[in-house]
Amino acid sequence: MESNKLTGPPMKLAWFIWGLGALFYLAGFFQRVAPAVMTQELMQDFHISASGLGHLSGLYFYAYVAMQIPTGILADTLGPRKLLTAGCMVAGLGTLLFALSPGFFWAGLGRLLIGGSVAVAFVGLLKLSSSWFPKKIYAFVAGNAISIGLIGAVTAGPPLRFLMDTFHWRQVISVTGLMTLVLGGVIWFVVRDWPQEKGYPGFTQRIPTSASLSSYRIWQDLFNVFKYRNTWLLFVIPGGIVGCILTFSGLWGVPYLISHHGLSPGRAASLTSVLLIGWAFGSPFFGWLSDQMGKRKPLYIAGTMVAALGWSLILFYESLSFFQLGMILFFTGFFSGCMIVSFSFVIESVPSSLSGTVSGLTNMGVMMGPMLLQPLVGRILDYHWTGQMMDGVRIYSLDAYEYGFIPMMAWVILSVGLLFFTKETHCRQMV
Repeated sequence: MESNKLTGPPMKLAWFIWGLGALFYLAGFFQRVAPAVMTQELMQDFHISASGLGHLSGLYFYAYVAMQIPTGILADTLGPRKLLTAGCMVAGLGTLLFALSPGFFWAGLGRLLIGGSVAVAFVGLLKLSSSWFPKKIYAFVAGNAISIGLIGAVTAGPPLRFLMDTFHWRQVISVTGLMTLVLGGVIWFVVRDWPQEKGYPGFTQRIPTSASLSSYRIWQDLFNVFKYRNTWLLFVIPGGIVGCILTFSGLWGVPYLISHHGLSPGRAASLTSVLLIGWAFGSPFFGWLSDQMGKRKPLYIAGTMVAALGWSLILFYESLSFFQLGMILFFTGFFSGCMIVSFSFVIESVPSSLSGTVSGLTNMGVMMGPMLLQPLVGRILDYHWTGQMMDGVRIYSLDAYEYGFIPMMAWVILSVGLLFFTKETHCRQMV
């Protein structure tokens, strides 16, 4: 019996349960990045400028960020199964609304519903990871979550562009909405919060969940997590890293590469996907290496410094060939994978009873990056627009893009600086 307690549930079953939650995270990432390859179609269909497109894409992030604190607390009380099921259902309906919308208002409402509902995916997945896997591979499992999500992001690149060359974008997005609804049903019938609910011993003692959630409990948990220095720092730091990636690959990278590197939409989408592929490989690697080293801080600093150097070349060095751009984008994405350390780092910095709350808060900080940067870049582009148009869509100069990219560079440099003030946990629960 003691041996069973040590071994926990079968790993195949643990990965399968976890994988269903990861599929929802994949769907959320697909929706997050999809606007990048349909910028012209969205601007034409809804008659919007760069600022309007930035806000349409940003509505996803506004809702996502707003949901992170309640999501973290709900994960600690209701459990991931209920959370992931409800998230899938609302996301599917929001996707159908976006795909069938007759105008900007309904499209924006659809994006808002999608962002608010898929906000539960990553935190729910972290909760499944903590109950179905041993703690010693927690950062590695979290890194794999990012990799699965980025498969969705890559699917929203060249494959989505290919489908849009054959079918209307509304048809393609409608199908993804229906698939998300089906996934919600599967999660409800298969996923369980704890191995004990399927008759297996767990790695940790099962904590009963409760549907009762008071405003006092919410504010108390928030007050408690903010007592710890790492909570504040790791709220700001990953936003600079992820903000650069999702602002470039998720919206403005494709039109920039088309306009100023002379690439076709397909090749431009392929290059932005290379960035995401690098991120997909880097995330589990940095999670695994951090667990092996028994340290969080030095690895995080090194990865962020290399990523900052990569962005300085991508955004402001104009003479890069297609091959050079591809290589730099891959390695920038790979070293950006160090941001996955944020979650194990911050969870180890607070009491374990607050793991869901602090995970949600940290993920909120992660998404603050693209939420603020995507529309800000669009606003700067419009401010520096010289009046050029093509097929009813605004064309922006190289100077406009370089001005627009300055806030991205500033935030990732800030991330490097703030990392030096974090407190190392040595991969152990410090409180």
